Amino acid sequence: MIEKVNPSHPDKMADRIAGALVDLAYKKNENCKIAVEVLIGHGLCHIIAETSETFSEEEVKEIVKRIAGEIRVNLKVVKQDQQLALNQKDKLRCGDNGIFKGVPLTNEQQKLSKIAREIYQKYQSDGKYILDGNKLIICQSNADNQELKQLHPQAIVNPLGEWTGGTDVDTGATNRKLGSDMADSVTGGGLHGKDLSKGDVSINIYAFLKAQKTGEVIQLSCAIGDEFIDGKSYSDVVEIAKQYINNLGGFEKLAEWGLY
Repeated sequence: MIEKVNPSHPDKMADRIAGALVDLAYKKNENCKIAVEVLIGHGLCHIIAETSETFSEEEVKEIVKRIAGEIRVNLKVVKQDQQLALNQKDKLRCGDNGIFKGVPLTNEQQKLSKIAREIYQKYQSDGKYILDGNKLIICQSNADNQELKQLHPQAIVNPLGEWTGGTDVDTGATNRKLGSDMADSVTGGGLHGKDLSKGDVSINIYAFLKAQKTGEVIQLSCAIGDEFIDGKSYSDVVEIAKQYINNLGGFEKLAEWGLY
Protein backbone atom coordinates (compact mmCIF):
# COMPACT_ATOMS: atom_id res chain seq x y z
CA MET A 1 0.00 0.00 0.00
CA ILE A 2 1.48 3.33 -1.08
CA GLU A 3 0.45 6.93 -1.81
CA LYS A 4 2.01 9.39 -4.27
CA VAL A 5 1.23 13.04 -4.79
CA ASN A 6 2.29 15.02 -7.83
CA PRO A 7 4.38 18.23 -8.03
CA SER A 8 1.27 20.46 -8.10
CA HIS A 9 -0.10 19.16 -4.79
CA PRO A 10 0.04 22.00 -2.19
CA ASP A 11 2.52 20.08 0.00
CA LYS A 12 4.74 19.57 -3.02
CA MET A 13 4.50 23.25 -3.90
CA ALA A 14 5.80 24.02 -0.41
CA ASP A 15 8.62 21.49 -0.86
CA ARG A 16 9.48 22.90 -4.28
CA ILE A 17 9.63 26.49 -3.00
CA ALA A 18 11.91 25.35 -0.16
CA GLY A 19 14.07 23.41 -2.62
CA ALA A 20 14.31 26.37 -4.98
CA LEU A 21 15.55 28.54 -2.10
CA VAL A 22 18.23 25.95 -1.31
CA ASP A 23 19.24 25.98 -4.99
CA LEU A 24 19.45 29.78 -4.78
CA ALA A 25 21.62 29.59 -1.66
CA TYR A 26 24.04 27.22 -3.41
CA LYS A 27 24.27 29.61 -6.36
CA LYS A 28 25.38 32.30 -3.94
CA ASN A 29 27.79 30.08 -1.95
CA GLU A 30 28.78 26.46 -2.62
CA ASN A 31 29.30 26.04 1.15
CA CYS A 32 25.99 27.59 2.17
CA LYS A 33 24.04 26.53 5.24
CA ILE A 34 20.26 26.79 5.09
CA ALA A 35 17.04 25.38 6.53
CA VAL A 36 13.68 26.54 5.12
CA GLU A 37 10.10 25.96 6.22
CA VAL A 38 7.16 26.87 3.98
CA LEU A 39 3.42 27.01 4.70
CA ILE A 40 1.25 27.91 1.73
CA GLY A 41 -2.46 28.19 1.10
CA HIS A 42 -5.43 30.44 0.37
CA GLY A 43 -3.46 33.27 -1.18
CA LEU A 44 -0.61 33.39 1.32
CA CYS A 45 2.87 31.84 1.51
CA HIS A 46 4.73 31.95 4.84
CA ILE A 47 8.48 31.30 4.61
CA ILE A 48 11.01 31.09 7.44
CA ALA A 49 14.62 30.66 6.32
CA GLU A 50 17.58 30.16 8.66
CA THR A 51 20.46 30.77 6.30
CA SER A 52 24.05 31.85 5.89
CA GLU A 53 23.06 33.67 2.68
CA THR A 54 21.07 36.84 2.06
CA PHE A 55 17.87 36.71 0.01
CA SER A 56 16.06 39.72 -1.35
CA GLU A 57 12.25 39.78 -1.24
CA GLU A 58 12.25 40.05 -5.02
CA GLU A 59 14.25 36.83 -5.41
CA VAL A 60 11.91 34.95 -3.10
CA LYS A 61 8.72 36.36 -4.62
CA GLU A 62 9.92 35.39 -8.10
CA ILE A 63 10.36 31.76 -6.95
CA VAL A 64 6.94 31.67 -5.28
CA LYS A 65 5.23 33.19 -8.33
CA ARG A 66 6.87 30.72 -10.70
CA ILE A 67 5.79 27.71 -8.64
CA ALA A 68 2.51 28.79 -7.04
CA GLY A 69 1.29 31.84 -8.94
CA GLU A 70 0.33 35.29 -7.72
CA ILE A 71 0.05 35.01 -3.94
CA ARG A 72 1.21 37.16 -1.04
CA VAL A 73 4.56 36.26 0.56
CA ASN A 74 5.29 36.61 4.27
CA LEU A 75 9.06 36.19 4.55
CA LYS A 76 11.28 35.85 7.61
CA VAL A 77 15.02 35.41 7.03
CA VAL A 78 17.42 34.96 9.96
CA LYS A 79 21.06 33.98 10.31
CA GLN A 80 21.85 30.38 11.23
CA ASP A 81 22.51 29.78 14.92
CA GLN A 82 26.14 30.61 15.73
CA GLN A 83 26.85 27.32 17.52
CA LEU A 84 25.49 25.33 14.58
CA ALA A 85 27.61 27.40 12.21
CA LEU A 86 30.76 26.72 14.26
CA ASN A 87 30.14 22.97 13.91
CA GLN A 88 30.94 23.30 10.20
CA LYS A 89 33.66 25.94 10.47
CA ASP A 90 36.81 23.96 9.67
CA LYS A 91 35.50 20.59 8.46
CA LEU A 92 32.33 19.05 7.03
CA ARG A 93 30.58 17.25 9.88
CA CYS A 94 27.10 15.92 10.45
CA GLY A 95 24.87 18.94 10.96
CA ASP A 96 22.19 17.36 13.14
CA ASN A 97 21.15 14.33 15.19
CA GLY A 98 19.01 11.64 13.66
CA ILE A 99 18.06 8.10 12.74
CA PHE A 100 17.82 7.01 9.13
CA LYS A 101 16.51 4.05 7.19
CA GLY A 102 16.87 2.97 3.59
CA VAL A 103 14.45 0.34 2.26
CA PRO A 104 14.40 -1.30 -1.20
CA LEU A 105 11.43 -0.17 -3.27
CA THR A 106 8.68 -2.70 -3.88
CA ASN A 107 7.14 -3.43 -7.28
CA GLU A 108 3.93 -1.79 -6.04
CA GLN A 109 5.75 1.43 -5.13
CA GLN A 110 7.53 1.58 -8.48
CA LYS A 111 4.27 0.85 -10.31
CA LEU A 112 2.40 3.70 -8.61
CA SER A 113 5.27 6.11 -9.24
CA LYS A 114 5.03 5.31 -12.94
CA ILE A 115 1.23 5.74 -12.96
CA ALA A 116 1.46 9.09 -11.14
CA ARG A 117 4.08 10.45 -13.52
CA GLU A 118 2.13 9.33 -16.59
CA ILE A 119 -1.05 11.03 -15.37
CA TYR A 120 0.88 14.20 -14.51
CA GLN A 121 2.24 14.41 -18.04
CA LYS A 122 -1.38 14.79 -19.18
CA TYR A 123 -2.82 16.75 -16.25
CA GLN A 124 -0.31 19.06 -14.60
CA SER A 125 -2.55 20.03 -11.70
CA ASP A 126 -3.05 18.87 -8.11
CA GLY A 127 -3.24 15.08 -7.86
CA LYS A 128 -3.01 12.22 -5.37
CA TYR A 129 -2.81 8.50 -6.13
CA ILE A 130 -3.09 5.39 -3.94
CA LEU A 131 -2.28 1.78 -4.78
CA ASP A 132 -3.32 -0.97 -2.38
CA GLY A 133 -2.81 -4.33 -4.04
CA ASN A 134 -5.20 -4.27 -7.01
CA LYS A 135 -7.06 -1.22 -5.69
CA LEU A 136 -6.03 1.99 -7.48
CA ILE A 137 -7.48 5.35 -6.39
CA ILE A 138 -6.91 8.36 -8.64
CA CYS A 139 -7.76 11.83 -7.34
CA GLN A 140 -6.79 14.19 -10.13
CA SER A 141 -8.00 17.77 -10.29
CA ASN A 142 -9.05 19.50 -13.52
CA ALA A 143 -9.22 16.17 -15.32
CA ASP A 144 -11.49 14.37 -17.77
CA ASN A 145 -12.85 11.62 -15.53
CA GLN A 146 -13.98 9.49 -18.45
CA GLU A 147 -10.56 9.64 -20.05
CA LEU A 148 -8.89 8.58 -16.80
CA LYS A 149 -11.41 5.75 -16.48
CA GLN A 150 -10.54 4.58 -19.99
CA LEU A 151 -6.83 4.62 -19.15
CA HIS A 152 -7.38 2.80 -15.82
CA PRO A 153 -10.68 0.88 -16.12
CA GLN A 154 -10.42 -0.77 -12.69
CA ALA A 155 -9.51 2.41 -10.82
CA ILE A 156 -11.64 4.51 -8.49
CA VAL A 157 -11.47 7.91 -10.20
CA ASN A 158 -12.35 11.14 -8.37
CA PRO A 159 -14.94 9.56 -6.04
CA LEU A 160 -16.41 12.99 -5.14
CA GLY A 161 -16.54 14.12 -8.77
CA GLU A 162 -14.65 16.94 -10.46
CA TRP A 163 -12.55 19.29 -8.30
CA THR A 164 -10.16 22.19 -8.82
CA GLY A 165 -7.39 21.41 -6.31
CA GLY A 166 -4.39 23.57 -5.55
CA THR A 167 -3.65 25.99 -2.75
CA ASP A 168 -7.11 27.59 -2.91
CA VAL A 169 -8.56 24.25 -1.77
CA ASP A 170 -5.91 23.01 0.65
CA THR A 171 -2.80 24.20 2.46
CA GLY A 172 0.69 22.83 1.90
CA ALA A 173 3.68 22.47 4.22
CA THR A 174 7.26 21.32 3.77
CA ASN A 175 8.06 17.67 4.45
CA ARG A 176 4.43 16.67 5.01
CA LYS A 177 4.40 14.07 2.23
CA LEU A 178 7.44 11.99 3.19
CA GLY A 179 5.56 8.74 2.57
CA SER A 180 5.09 9.84 -1.02
CA ASP A 181 8.75 10.89 -1.24
CA MET A 182 10.49 8.03 0.57
CA ALA A 183 8.06 5.06 0.70
CA ASP A 184 9.13 2.70 3.52
CA SER A 185 12.37 4.62 4.11
CA VAL A 186 10.57 7.28 6.18
CA THR A 187 12.19 8.01 9.54
CA GLY A 188 12.46 11.18 11.60
CA GLY A 189 13.93 13.66 9.15
CA GLY A 190 12.58 15.45 6.09
CA LEU A 191 14.36 15.75 2.74
CA HIS A 192 13.39 19.25 1.74
CA GLY A 193 14.56 22.79 2.42
CA LYS A 194 18.00 21.93 3.84
CA ASP A 195 21.59 22.03 2.70
CA LEU A 196 23.78 18.93 2.30
CA SER A 197 25.41 19.25 5.71
CA LYS A 198 22.07 18.18 7.21
CA GLY A 199 21.79 14.43 7.75
CA ASP A 200 18.09 14.62 6.89
CA VAL A 201 19.20 15.21 3.32
CA SER A 202 22.53 13.46 2.83
CA ILE A 203 22.19 10.41 5.09
CA ASN A 204 18.61 9.75 4.01
CA ILE A 205 19.68 9.76 0.36
CA TYR A 206 22.78 7.68 1.11
CA ALA A 207 20.77 5.05 3.02
CA PHE A 208 18.08 4.92 0.32
CA LEU A 209 20.61 4.44 -2.48
CA LYS A 210 22.51 1.77 -0.55
CA ALA A 211 19.26 -0.11 0.08
CA GLN A 212 18.43 -0.13 -3.65
CA LYS A 213 21.92 -1.41 -4.43
CA THR A 214 22.12 -4.12 -1.75
CA GLY A 215 18.46 -5.12 -1.62
CA GLU A 216 18.63 -4.87 2.18
CA VAL A 217 17.21 -2.52 4.80
CA ILE A 218 19.87 -0.01 5.89
CA GLN A 219 19.59 1.59 9.35
CA LEU A 220 21.94 4.36 10.49
CA SER A 221 22.13 6.94 13.25
CA CYS A 222 24.25 10.03 13.85
CA ALA A 223 25.00 12.70 16.42
CA ILE A 224 25.65 16.30 15.51
CA GLY A 225 29.36 16.75 14.82
CA ASP A 226 29.95 13.15 13.68
CA GLU A 227 32.70 12.89 11.05
CA PHE A 228 32.01 9.28 9.98
CA ILE A 229 28.81 7.49 8.96
CA ASP A 230 28.58 3.82 8.01
CA GLY A 231 32.39 3.60 7.85
CA LYS A 232 32.63 6.55 5.45
CA SER A 233 33.69 10.11 6.08
CA TYR A 234 30.74 12.44 6.27
CA SER A 235 32.17 14.37 3.32
CA ASP A 236 31.94 11.18 1.22
CA VAL A 237 28.30 10.69 2.23
CA VAL A 238 27.61 14.30 1.28
CA GLU A 239 29.31 13.83 -2.10
CA ILE A 240 27.12 10.80 -2.89
CA ALA A 241 23.99 12.80 -2.04
CA LYS A 242 25.26 15.82 -3.97
CA GLN A 243 25.82 13.79 -7.14
CA TYR A 244 22.33 12.30 -6.82
CA ILE A 245 20.69 15.72 -6.45
CA ASN A 246 22.78 17.23 -9.25
CA ASN A 247 21.74 14.38 -11.57
CA LEU A 248 18.09 15.19 -10.83
CA GLY A 249 18.69 18.88 -11.59
CA GLY A 250 18.81 20.36 -8.08
CA PHE A 251 16.91 20.53 -4.81
CA GLU A 252 13.72 21.82 -6.42
CA LYS A 253 13.70 18.84 -8.79
CA LEU A 254 14.23 16.49 -5.83
CA ALA A 255 11.17 18.06 -4.22
CA GLU A 256 8.93 17.31 -7.21
CA TRP A 257 8.75 13.54 -6.69
CA GLY A 258 11.11 12.71 -3.83
CA LEU A 259 13.33 9.65 -4.09
CA TYR A 260 11.26 7.57 -6.52
